[in-house]
Amino acid sequence: MYLEFFGLTEKPFAITPDPRYLYLSTRHAEALAHLVYGINEAGGFIQLTGEVGTGKTTTIRSLLAREPKNAEIALILNPRLSATEFLRSLCEELGLIADESAEGETKVLVDLLNRYLLGAHAQGRRVVLIVDEAQNLAPDVLEQVRLLTNLETETQKLLQIILIGQPELRNLLAREDLRQIAQRITARYHLDPLSRDETLAYVRHRLRVAGATSDLFTGAALREVYGISRGIPRLINVICDRALLGAYTQDLHVVPAALVRRAGAEVFGHEPTPGWIPWAVACLAVVVLGSSALLLRRYAPVLFERHVAGASAAPAVAATAAVTASAAPVTTTPAAAAVTPAAPTPTAAAPTPTPVPALGELLASEPDSTDSDSAFLTLLALWKASYVRGGTDGCTQAKSQDLQCLNQRGSLAELRLLNRPAILILSDASGQTYQVVLRSLSDDTADVQIGARTATVGVAELTRYWFGDFVLVWRPGTKNVRNLSAGMHSPDVRRLREQLSHWLGKGEPPAASEDFDEDLMQQVEQFQRASRLAVDGIAGIETQVALDSAIAPPDSPLLAPPASSGGTRGG
Repeated sequence: MYLEFFGLTEKPFAITPDPRYLYLSTRHAEALAHLVYGINEAGGFIQLTGEVGTGKTTTIRSLLAREPKNAEIALILNPRLSATEFLRSLCEELGLIADESAEGETKVLVDLLNRYLLGAHAQGRRVVLIVDEAQNLAPDVLEQVRLLTNLETETQKLLQIILIGQPELRNLLAREDLRQIAQRITARYHLDPLSRDETLAYVRHRLRVAGATSDLFTGAALREVYGISRGIPRLINVICDRALLGAYTQDLHVVPAALVRRAGAEVFGHEPTPGWIPWAVACLAVVVLGSSALLLRRYAPVLFERHVAGASAAPAVAATAAVTASAAPVTTTPAAAAVTPAAPTPTAAAPTPTPVPALGELLASEPDSTDSDSAFLTLLALWKASYVRGGTDGCTQAKSQDLQCLNQRGSLAELRLLNRPAILILSDASGQTYQVVLRSLSDDTADVQIGARTATVGVAELTRYWFGDFVLVWRPGTKNVRNLSAGMHSPDVRRLREQLSHWLGKGEPPAASEDFDEDLMQQVEQFQRASRLAVDGIAGIETQVALDSAIAPPDSPLLAPPASSGGTRGG
């Protein structure tokens, strides 16, 4: 939405691992050098670890982009496999087709790999296996991976293995029962977050790659980006993307620090804690403890003497009080007898509302209902369309029923404009992904469907798991969906004219023209302006989806009731 506004050719802060955007900080350059070493040298394992979002996958993509000619790389992205499934996946990556009788037969698969590796070695080619998210490998699969390093000639290992994972991988390989693998690791490297200077250079680098010709963030805004993200590239991308979107909506060509803080609040669901606060709290604690120690050292002797004197005087005071009490007559007046302490009035406990499970708990409780099949089954059902599990992909099945998919990365504000239910791709802190269906959306809450269960969650909480990827479907009324612009002539243009006339409250125009003329372009611009879309007079896919939902019939699935017609919104 904001590309033309800022003069960009593409989104600079997409979270997809594009090697063109790899910023080689000192740590990333060293990590890449370790991986290149792992390809060019023989023997053992290479281990690369880093926190979530520090750029491990992007580094892998960069390695693949500069793959040496004499190397063949097999990449396994989903290691949640059994030992046999892992071997079969490796064979498939290398283009090896095992006989169906090998299903479940580990030895047959290993022999097939061994013959292939010997042939590659004879031709001077190296074979490298890269396993991403390796912290998810089961111990028996890791043992099978270790056994693969036994495939060797008299002088050289036939397979080089690079394990990429989160810090948990280091803990996994430190286990006593996996010490044989740890002993074969020849190089270890850990990716740390970016420093402040590197964060500033990283943001500017990505903007330059995307076509920016000037700085789009103030110096204070860039420092705020580092303070909130702590130098983690994925968080930098999400925060900067939202800050640019916020600047676009406010017609600001340079992003100030205040917008970065607001973007950080949207990402984390609360105002992020500035990086200097933990240090300040720690320093304050040291000062308080030090002062307390000095005061105690100075005044403890005096307090001790007073305590001893008070303790020795207490028995004498108690004895005097006892004698006085026994000598005095005890009298009770009627008034005194009537006065009794009032018993406290019990108050009824307020009913405790049933807590709504957090989104993370909901996702974890429905592991079998957050895959692509379940999400498309739910989404297409809203359109009274069918879906077959295990068949062709969801968008192909939708197209066969006159529906079209829109796969995009955007914001909740964009989804409000499009106003159609959508599949959201969520991701938790461990990198596990989930697909849920967004059923409705208000200013503060969203209804998401996970399997057969619909839950209302806060928008702030939702944005902690959602980084902008969504898929929605709509019914365009034509098989050939395309951008419509001035000078075109087709039945699709006539249909666009009819829809705009409906939106404007003019009814269906008689003998609507199929020509995209100046008058139609002005109507498109009027709709775009009223819908807060980019005003260019071109009826692109987003404009067509938004227009379709704006004039949708009552039984059509929408995120929120349609707004008033164009005549009341002005033009």
